[in-house]
Amino acid sequence: MTSALEVRHLSRRFRTRRGAEVVALDDVNLTVERGEVVGLLGPNGAGKTTLSRILTTLLLPSSGTAHVLGHDVATDPEPVRRQVGLVLGGERGLYGRLTARQNLRYWAALQGLVASDAKRRSEELIERMGLTRRADDRLETFSRGMLQRVHLARALLHRPELIVLDEPTAGMDPNAGAGFRTLVRELRATGVTVLLATHDMPEAQALCSRVALIDRGRLLRIGTPAALLTELGQCYVITAAGVDEATTAHIRAVPGVNRAERDDEGSLRVEATGADVPTTVLGLLAKTHASHVTVTPPSLNEVYRSVIEDRELVV
Repeated sequence: MTSALEVRHLSRRFRTRRGAEVVALDDVNLTVERGEVVGLLGPNGAGKTTLSRILTTLLLPSSGTAHVLGHDVATDPEPVRRQVGLVLGGERGLYGRLTARQNLRYWAALQGLVASDAKRRSEELIERMGLTRRADDRLETFSRGMLQRVHLARALLHRPELIVLDEPTAGMDPNAGAGFRTLVRELRATGVTVLLATHDMPEAQALCSRVALIDRGRLLRIGTPAALLTELGQCYVITAAGVDEATTAHIRAVPGVNRAERDDEGSLRVEATGADVPTTVLGLLAKTHASHVTVTPPSLNEVYRSVIEDRELVV
């Protein structure tokens, strides 16, 4: 049986209005087996959406190849479209002046479902996504989180073998987010392959069999969350309030402390590698008037911070 995704040396370049070349994807190689849930993690502009669009035939690659369920996205796109569902979010792909029910039946018809099947499948997904009370309201009255539910329903109408999700929980409240995670687990249990582009590290860690870190169009790291954490080392985050500069200096000198940052209010954040280092740091803090001390075990947040370049605005 072929893999769900086979991406080889995939690149995508385009030119700005001023003629400058931008590399959105740069020699990406990725294999995803059937039934996997693979997360794409990276900052805005990293290439996640570009990759999602190529895999769903909305964009052509500049070079390289991408095969989805054995079909080349460039030379054999029709079978790909029949077997893939896509959630890009926002209002793209939905019609605000139509109701949720009308949107779903319209898209079901476009996907080739006969009228009776379109009606039955639309009603199943309206109920599954918790849209029953709003099914006959125009989408222009929906919140962003409600729109995301309609997007998910639209992507699942034709029972795809692969679903590509680009920030699917953006705007969802905690209850809707929990429902989404349950849905992904159900899809995986039925053999559906999921490619999940997200900024939500806990979500990725909870759902994904593997995660891929992507930045500036390049795939930097891929592996199971456990393997990436092992590769990083036991990186703990320790925070405390009311820490003086002298104590901060002592903590910075502790072997295994990778970073110790203290702000003007005395709030301290320490990143430390090694199972024994937190005990040493906590011992130093115990000798001071520090308060609100927390120790956070390793997570994908630390993997992300160690791999992806920090480009946050510095004031």
